[in-house]
Amino acid sequence: MKGKLNLDERKVAEARDYAEKISDGIHDFVIQHTTVSVERAVCRLLGIDGVDDYGIPMPNIVVDHLKSANLIKEGAAYVVGNALLVTGLTPQRIAEEISRGRMDLRSIDYKPYNEVFDAIDELVSKTVEKIQSNRDKRGSLIRELGEGRKPYLYVIVATGNIYEDVVQAKAAARQGADIVAVIRSTGQSLLDYVPYGPTTEGFGGTYATQENFRIMRSALDEVGEEVGRYIRLCNYCSGLCMPEIAAVGAIERLDVMLNDALYGILFRDINMKRTIIDQYFSRVINGFAGVIINTGEDNYLTTADAYEEAHTVLASQFINERLALMAGIPEEQMGLGHAFEMDPSIENGFLYELAQAQMSREVFPKAPLKYMPPTKFMTGNIFRGYAQDTLFNVISIMTNQGIQLLGMLTEAIHTPFMSDRYLAIENARYVFNNLRDLGDEIAFKEDGIIQARASTVLNEALALLKEIVSVGLFEALEKGTFANVRRSQHGGKGLDGVVEKGSMYRNPFIEKMLGGRQNG
Repeated sequence: MKGKLNLDERKVAEARDYAEKISDGIHDFVIQHTTVSVERAVCRLLGIDGVDDYGIPMPNIVVDHLKSANLIKEGAAYVVGNALLVTGLTPQRIAEEISRGRMDLRSIDYKPYNEVFDAIDELVSKTVEKIQSNRDKRGSLIRELGEGRKPYLYVIVATGNIYEDVVQAKAAARQGADIVAVIRSTGQSLLDYVPYGPTTEGFGGTYATQENFRIMRSALDEVGEEVGRYIRLCNYCSGLCMPEIAAVGAIERLDVMLNDALYGILFRDINMKRTIIDQYFSRVINGFAGVIINTGEDNYLTTADAYEEAHTVLASQFINERLALMAGIPEEQMGLGHAFEMDPSIENGFLYELAQAQMSREVFPKAPLKYMPPTKFMTGNIFRGYAQDTLFNVISIMTNQGIQLLGMLTEAIHTPFMSDRYLAIENARYVFNNLRDLGDEIAFKEDGIIQARASTVLNEALALLKEIVSVGLFEALEKGTFANVRRSQHGGKGLDGVVEKGSMYRNPFIEKMLGGRQNG
């Protein structure tokens, strides 16, 4: 692992050992429990879709029925599969009958466990094959069209109207964007259901729905053919519906997903037990679908000081890496997050930022790291902001980042105009082209500012991980270890959706996606 920073390889290995112990501790809890959102995702993967006359999603209707009937602990796969075996109806028809009050799953006969899962095996396999087909198609299109060079240029659209988003996304692709992220409507992460159909009235973003995914995926495929480059689509697999959004994203061939339980715990006050369970199944789906996950460590530095708390980012990256591996996500799909968020008034701040970015690259050499732009110290002065974004782009190309979320000169003023996005893309392309091989030409001074900074951050991260091992991740989150935000194990949103698994519980999608294993 010897690199420019001269990091102590034994300390990096020790940090990974601590992260494994931390992850093993919470995974024991995860595999003993399920949640309402996990079971709704199973319903969607079994083919249950649509809404009733009141606009309530069918997966919610089925899982609410299971919960009220005290059947949810046995899992939607077993209970719905049994109803399919007994009645001969499809899962969709079963959902419709439950919705109309014509079927009560408590009152039907229950068949032997093996017979039930044999009966739904074809349905499960069909969905898994569909997701595999989408993964194969992505690979085929990349081979046919090609793709942008890393760092991928990642931009955001956020109009609230999916059809206007399409216009802006196509413009961004023509300007040079490689990844288009459709920001979700404000507060969607706190909805305990996935909205249905195309939407035009989001606030601060556009609702994540399966139809909106389909519309945008089709639009990006179209413009990709035009520009001769595969354009990746990103959305947000976080909040109270993590596994459901992962499921519909896999079905509609999304390429990148924000997927980090710690983000929801810290910044949306979602109960830690609920979202850690949800994260596991969502990552199994994303891993199998070939989706690059993005983690949210960059957000820690918007509430905590980027200089003083840099070690919390590295510690979280180690934990996220291990949790991703346990869910079957290879390193090549781990967009571990970090950010250029230091106060610009700090002398030699650029050197400290460079040290931290290089450290992420050397510690996680295969990961397509997601590097976030300056936001906390953007002032509304567009000239200074443009300079800050330029320095950010310089570090990105010097340290071989994988995914570059482009900074906007109007960050502190308004939602970016298409012209702002063009200037951001132009800036990044100019810097990347002119400095393409700069990193290969430069070595860092032994025991200089950059090496010393990286060593300090690694030492502090190691000490923090050791501390977390002694108390467990849940208690560490209660203490405010990350982002200086404290959360309770017994508080937050969604705890009532956590259920201990029963004796008949089985999730056949996890089994098939992980090749029969429970851990990746």
